[in-house]
Amino acid sequence: MNTELLDISKHLSYHSLAVKISIIVSTHARPASLARLLSSLAPQLVRGRHELFVAENGTPAPGQIEPADIELMHLHDAQPGKCRVQNRAIALAGGEVVVLLDDDLVVAPDYVAAVQRFFDDYPQFAAMKGRILAAEDPLSIAGSMAPYLDLPMVDHGEEVLEVRGVMGANMAFRASALRMVGPFDERLGPGAGGHEEETELSGRLRHAGLRIGYAPRALVLHEVDPARAVRARFIRVARERGYCRTLHERHSQGKVALNIAIAAIRLTLARAFNASLVRIAREERRLAVAQGMRDGLMRTGK
Repeated sequence: MNTELLDISKHLSYHSLAVKISIIVSTHARPASLARLLSSLAPQLVRGRHELFVAENGTPAPGQIEPADIELMHLHDAQPGKCRVQNRAIALAGGEVVVLLDDDLVVAPDYVAAVQRFFDDYPQFAAMKGRILAAEDPLSIAGSMAPYLDLPMVDHGEEVLEVRGVMGANMAFRASALRMVGPFDERLGPGAGGHEEETELSGRLRHAGLRIGYAPRALVLHEVDPARAVRARFIRVARERGYCRTLHERHSQGKVALNIAIAAIRLTLARAFNASLVRIAREERRLAVAQGMRDGLMRTGK
């Protein structure tokens, strides 16, 4: 396995050259998925132009990295917290562009070149929301429970366009933009609050007058894990999202109570009229998010 000392020496040698793109892969206890992602990235990396970090958190000891011969810097933090270890990697990154990927993806064969073209061709954008499609047909994997998969899919079509925010599984930033707005909020994201870290950072980018673009060619394929297709998990995640919103946004108890009442009525009507499971799941999520916001306001005393 690569040692951190060896990887740091490689990292420092990169900085003697003009690094264009730093790629940070966040990972937690998914060695097989990580290996697939790194194998898809490895042929695209050019020494001196690209550098690769594996940012691992929440495991007792650093995991074995496969393929073993890929050149990278392996950061490990036993304490849970995706944002914290991402921020460590960002602080070390030397690229003009910083790419952040989750570990349960495979990148398209021209992914790295597509990211570079996006930032070269569209200087008006400080950040990139990449395209995310399912690696397999969700219905064939999860069957009737597919609406509860809650995969982070992104598909706004074939044209570059301006969007309000990035998606955490496949996003990139100009390093200068991250220096301007600051690091990820470590109260949020997996291992902490659970979610919303990319939403909070997107808001700071917009507040600073910076723009975010959708890059259709920066494509990744997301694993379809049937273990995600569980209603209880779906509701829990939605409730966590609502809680996280109260950590970085201002909400009144009255407005949240109204949202809960409206969401409950919508869900009741959907069930009464035998709506599709897709519609019912959407209304269940709406209600759970609102309930999570109530939880957050109660915990923080706002």
